[in-house]
Amino acid sequence: MMSGKYTSIDAQQVQGSVPAVPDSRQVTVNFADSNLQTFPPSGTQGKITAASGPPRDADDSFSKPISGSDEPQQGGWFRTFTVAAYKPYFDVDTSDVLERIIDSLFPFRGSFNEKTATNPDLYGPFWICTTLIFVAASIGTFVTYLAHKLKSKEWDYDINLVTWSAGLFYGYVTIVPLCLYVILKYFSAPAGLVQLFCLYGYSLFVFIPALCMSIVPLDIFRWVVAGVAGFMSATFVALNLRAHIKSAGERWFLIVAGIFLLQLALAVVLKIYLFTVSV
Repeated sequence: MMSGKYTSIDAQQVQGSVPAVPDSRQVTVNFADSNLQTFPPSGTQGKITAASGPPRDADDSFSKPISGSDEPQQGGWFRTFTVAAYKPYFDVDTSDVLERIIDSLFPFRGSFNEKTATNPDLYGPFWICTTLIFVAASIGTFVTYLAHKLKSKEWDYDINLVTWSAGLFYGYVTIVPLCLYVILKYFSAPAGLVQLFCLYGYSLFVFIPALCMSIVPLDIFRWVVAGVAGFMSATFVALNLRAHIKSAGERWFLIVAGIFLLQLALAVVLKIYLFTVSV
């Protein structure tokens, strides 16, 4: 049948055509109910469960907290090399530092260790040693300058005063407490290392006014000043450690005597090198 330019062809009369054959069998696919808002699923199956983790030999580099993050930092010895490990020892009020300085000037009280047992600080010892370095260098330079000018001699600045003072005070307040810490631990009377740093740091404060008084150009007066300062510093350390060291046994007296004499030796070194002016 023709209609205009188009021809209609009956599909049933076309040879080769395959009519659609209806299939009476039907396959029903059932999907399990799932809640897409819940992840992970509460009822997991198979070998991998919700409580399982990565293999023990897996690389956990990305699971470690990075620096500057809010996650907890490494523990153990790694924490010793972080700023956060020392932050509590510098969190101290000015009133506390002044009170501890005053206690160091009254050595016969022997109550410094009791007051600082719960919160020893490193702020005071650090600035006391730093102040001692600059005071020793400046006072020593000024005293030698006056001595040379009074005798009309040429004077040259000695830069070694700064380096020598820094090595003496920083080294003393670090090495001596470390050695004492090892000795007390050997005699089964261990003490806190930070508390020893704190005690020895504040024991050096008395040398600041002693260095200032060394301006007086009298050698006998300088010996008296150095002796009194050394005696006060040695008494302060020895009395505060005596009660604790008594638990070390019969040798506690030798340890306390050694601590006392070592502080006196420091005063003698300061007198010979800083309080003595040779023109």
